[in-house]
Amino acid sequence: MIDEKQNKYHKTKMERKKSQIETSMAKATDEKGLLLVITGNGKGKSTSAFGMVARALGHGMKVGVCQFIKSRTDTGEEAFFSAQPNCEWHVLGDGFTWDTQDRTQDIQTSKKGWAVAQKMLTDASYDLVVLDELTYLLSYQYLEKEHVLTTLKNRPTMQHAVITGRSALAELKEIADTVSEIKEEKHAYKSGIKAQIGVDF
Repeated sequence: MIDEKQNKYHKTKMERKKSQIETSMAKATDEKGLLLVITGNGKGKSTSAFGMVARALGHGMKVGVCQFIKSRTDTGEEAFFSAQPNCEWHVLGDGFTWDTQDRTQDIQTSKKGWAVAQKMLTDASYDLVVLDELTYLLSYQYLEKEHVLTTLKNRPTMQHAVITGRSALAELKEIADTVSEIKEEKHAYKSGIKAQIGVDF
């Protein structure tokens, strides 16, 4: 049964919402390269970044991906994106810190990886640069914080950069244009389910 009163209320509410959204959109006229930080304890930080990789490639943009900490090269995302002509993909880690258990090695590996990322962040031909798990290199003090922040702030004007990882530093979030925190409410792993191909890697 059609509720005309409810329909009228809904129409009025949506008209008001449409007006508010259009007003906000009209004010958003600036154009620049964005710095996005995706942090938090929930699953989906890297997944979100790789969604932006797909979006950028769909628009014919050039993309660079630097994966820190992680060392595995058998993920579905790498297999797919590294085969795309406009995507440059680098796996730059030795494995998670609890695997390496060697801070000196982790610092050396981080510095080598950062050298690759820094080249991308100073090259205007890259439209989007993804720095996957970079937050750990800052929170563990593997890299000099001020140097990294300065490089990010001085990258080419129209270049977008996406940083993922838990515990993003306050200083990093401060210079970002967009910060998203993914909260964990429930995770299959805690129920004894191992990582699933096509979903987790």
